[in-house]
Amino acid sequence: MPRLVVLCALLAAALAVPPAASADPAAPQPDSPCPAEFTGATTMPPGQSLPLVCQGQRWQAVTAPGDPSDRWVSFGPAMALHGEGLRNPNLASGAWTATPLDPDARCAATQHAVVSAGVVGPPVTAEGSPGQPLSLQVLPSLFDISMAGYCLWTRTG
Repeated sequence: MPRLVVLCALLAAALAVPPAASADPAAPQPDSPCPAEFTGATTMPPGQSLPLVCQGQRWQAVTAPGDPSDRWVSFGPAMALHGEGLRNPNLASGAWTATPLDPDARCAATQHAVVSAGVVGPPVTAEGSPGQPLSLQVLPSLFDISMAGYCLWTRTG
């Protein structure tokens, strides 16, 4: 009888725990599949200096710095990019919209701009609500930006 009571208590406790939030998808690897709606979008794998671009429904490695991309996909953890305050920027300043790719995803960005030679300004942070698009201005003379959340980031102006 005591075992039955313990078993019932454990079962009740397990059922009382809310389900875990959906996990962010894994960051893609070179030659892994990408959905057709990501065609032309780029992503920066953690610890890398060159991005992957979605072409032919596969993530293809970029082998040399190129033009800034107007579409980026972040896969949860912060994706670090640099802007026009450095050579070979990953993205251009201006108006951007981050669209969550999951109803529970929250898009967030923290950026720093070059304010004078060798001086970087304070962080500027923008964070959206879960499942809601985030509109932000990427600063002129952007030094760096961290984009987080499972989101599609699109330059709109």
